[in-house]
Amino acid sequence: MAQIVKAKKNNKYIDVEKEKEKNEKNSNNNKVKKIENSKKTKPKKEEKNSLWTRFMIFCHGVKSEVSKVRWTNKQDMVKYSVATIVFIIFCSLFFYGIDFIFALIQSLVKGA
Repeated sequence: MAQIVKAKKNNKYIDVEKEKEKNEKNSNNNKVKKIENSKKTKPKKEEKNSLWTRFMIFCHGVKSEVSKVRWTNKQDMVKYSVATIVFIIFCSLFFYGIDFIFALIQSLVKGA
């Protein structure tokens, strides 16, 4: 089943599977180009950055990753919370019932 998503920027509908295929083809071409370019050039020495510079690079990476996260809205969060609470109550009652049945069997066996 094809998944269709509405793009945020230009309000066009995009077929996600087709976009993935295009991106895979482009990434494969880019990998080949990078390998060819890396063979031609000498490897660069790694620069030793200060602790502050590395920390700032880390913060920039965290900020860019957090911006990619799809946060749930309030309605979905309420649904998920209610489903979780109902599941916990169901499991609690189930295991209480199992425990009660085994305790009843145990008391019948000891009493006999």
